[in-house]
Amino acid sequence: MNDVIIAGCGPVGALLAAELRLHDVRVLVLERQAEPVSYARIVSLHTRSLELLAMRGLLDRLLPHGRRRPAGAYFAGIDKPAPAGLDSPYAFLLGIPQPVLVRLLEEHAIALGAQVRKECAVTGVEQDDLGVTVTLDSGEQKRSRWLVGCDGGHSTVRKRLGIGFPGEPSRHETLMGELAVAEPPSGVPDKRIDIRPVGGGFFRVIVPAGPTVTATIEDFRHQLRAIAGTDFGVHSPRWTSRFGDATRLASSYRAGRVLLAGDAAHIHPPAGGQGLNLGLQDAVNLGWKLAAQVRGWAPGTLLDTYETERRPVAADVLDNTRAQVALQSDEPGARALRRLVTELMDFDEVNRFLLGRTTATDIRYDFGTSGDLIGRRLPDVAVSGTNLYSLLHHGRGLLLDRTGNLSRGAWSNRVDLLADPSAALDAPAVLLRPDGHVAWTGDDQRDLDDHLSRWFGPS
Repeated sequence: MNDVIIAGCGPVGALLAAELRLHDVRVLVLERQAEPVSYARIVSLHTRSLELLAMRGLLDRLLPHGRRRPAGAYFAGIDKPAPAGLDSPYAFLLGIPQPVLVRLLEEHAIALGAQVRKECAVTGVEQDDLGVTVTLDSGEQKRSRWLVGCDGGHSTVRKRLGIGFPGEPSRHETLMGELAVAEPPSGVPDKRIDIRPVGGGFFRVIVPAGPTVTATIEDFRHQLRAIAGTDFGVHSPRWTSRFGDATRLASSYRAGRVLLAGDAAHIHPPAGGQGLNLGLQDAVNLGWKLAAQVRGWAPGTLLDTYETERRPVAADVLDNTRAQVALQSDEPGARALRRLVTELMDFDEVNRFLLGRTTATDIRYDFGTSGDLIGRRLPDVAVSGTNLYSLLHHGRGLLLDRTGNLSRGAWSNRVDLLADPSAALDAPAVLLRPDGHVAWTGDDQRDLDDHLSRWFGPS
């Protein structure tokens, strides 16, 4: 019997499988498609996602396949340069074709020992006190101790569990595709339209549309002429799609032995490019906690913290995308508000706030304890002639001790130790969770032991 079955081998499912395999969890990933979509849809990886990938040693594999863009606040499409002094060496956007990202993450998971089966759609889910039975479209059944639905916004897993998905239905549609453009615009023709080169003579074209469009080339031409007065000579589409602005959040991320991650748990408009990043961050938050549960050392409420930490983050993303959509409306009031926000973003504090919100670098989980660093991510600081994130490749906790007097004790099989008096820290010592968030700071061994027990189980 598998320890965990993952429904869906998109970026979220593949990364989650790799996270679980770091802890020797037996993982089977079921993917309904034979191969990833063939078109080279470009997705943007934000700073926090780049940091997490760097923690696992994956970023260097991705960089040659992507295109960097300078960091900046792109809230509601308002392009402002990044404020000075960002605390991350990964303060940039990485545009990468989604099929390439999926392939690299899937290869990584398989190399770690995950099993991936294609053309296997999950059609049924039943669970009991000991595990979960998954029925496939072929009639075959698979058994596991846990199941994670990473199967997208129309998640079969979520529906079979009866988990609510409240929110707003789609009210506006948007066309998106990669097309050749005979007469590219010299600037931004209209704030509602995005036309930018993606290489090979093609342009990414995004334009709002009515509810009856089918994403044909004629639909693109009609909508462009209606808004900009010209269709810019678009032709030869490489791929086209359409999406709505539905905004929904699962009422729960867990039902018994089944959990949800990625778009199965939350959907929202693509404003700010946050959706994929939100899902990847779900995977890293969940992976080590579910592994701890499977391996038998998880503290009693550890797995519950996946929902208590990640669901509020998703709710905040849904709210800021609602705000961005409102700012992109053509109504006079929205236009006036957009002009005001554009002026406010010239203030460094406002720009920094919005950048932290959209790139997830401002996340602070509520651990119920005080301290400036507690619950926050720790930047990739210099330690012992290397960088901090290189010490997190194996998905374990890390005690970074400047005092030289602290010990991991009986937690040495779950937490690594680096004693470095020169580490660039604002604390005598820091305990990091596997996702890079600070669980404890201080210099008292007894207090440290309490927090090791809280996050990494009994001694």
